[in-house]
Amino acid sequence: MMIVAIDHVQLAMPAGEEAAAQAFYEGLLGLPRVPKPPHLEARGGCWFESNTVKIHLGVEDPFRPARKAHPALLVSDLAALAERLRANGVAVRDDEPLEGYDRVYVDDPFGNRIELMEPLELRS
Repeated sequence: MMIVAIDHVQLAMPAGEEAAAQAFYEGLLGLPRVPKPPHLEARGGCWFESNTVKIHLGVEDPFRPARKAHPALLVSDLAALAERLRANGVAVRDDEPLEGYDRVYVDDPFGNRIELMEPLELRS
């Protein structure tokens, strides 16, 4: 037996903020919102999934954002994504260099930390 992959990452969000989650994760990051299974829909929250990335947001009460723990998302054209985020009022923060990557941090609408990383080998 061995672990072969991560199926998804779950982050917490406050109740009733699905529209803000969709505006950020789908609208700005480009992860399509997908329907939750009907038996989970009543709990609130929302799921965003592509072929390679799955981020699930679940309602937590009381809500407290993840300020240190975070998903790190691999991206292409980090500069363009960072500019789109800034243009939409999202603070983009640089951090210590990490060999082989350009990277920045952002917070989702609820204060959860998200790392965006572009492998230098993907740059043209």
